[in-house]
Amino acid sequence: MLQKLFLKKVKPQIEEIYSPLTGEIIALTEVPDPVFAQKMMGDGLAIIPKEGKVVSPIDGEIIQVFPTNHAIGIKSMKGLEILIHVGLDTVELEGEGFDAIVQEGQSVKVGDALLNFDIEFLERKNKEIITPIIITNMLEKVESMEHFSNLEVSRKELILECSMK
Repeated sequence: MLQKLFLKKVKPQIEEIYSPLTGEIIALTEVPDPVFAQKMMGDGLAIIPKEGKVVSPIDGEIIQVFPTNHAIGIKSMKGLEILIHVGLDTVELEGEGFDAIVQEGQSVKVGDALLNFDIEFLERKNKEIITPIIITNMLEKVESMEHFSNLEVSRKELILECSMK
């Protein structure tokens, strides 16, 4: 009985994820690509960007910059892995219209510039600009996730809060 008095309540670790883009938040299930909409790569949300600047949504390390510069993977200090995938089928552009500012192994803080992209160019090439933000190791690391979604969001505004396992 006395043991219960001395057991510390373990506070769940919280990982906050901030918006990497300025634009309109939509549910991942509304993304017109089954890989994202059916959450095959993980869970999260998507943003329809209003400008072509992507910043870091977390403090962490760049673990992947795709050769075509259209997607970046970041690992947070708490082990959460986040994929920012600019547009749909944009890999087909072979890097045209994208300018990555970071490289693998680089440390980043919330708000640090990651990449720039040309929205008008993507639209001229008939590419969707919807940008999924996916937690790719959700099953291993996340107990629960809360969305903070105003329809309109600015860079560095809180959009997700994850209770870590």
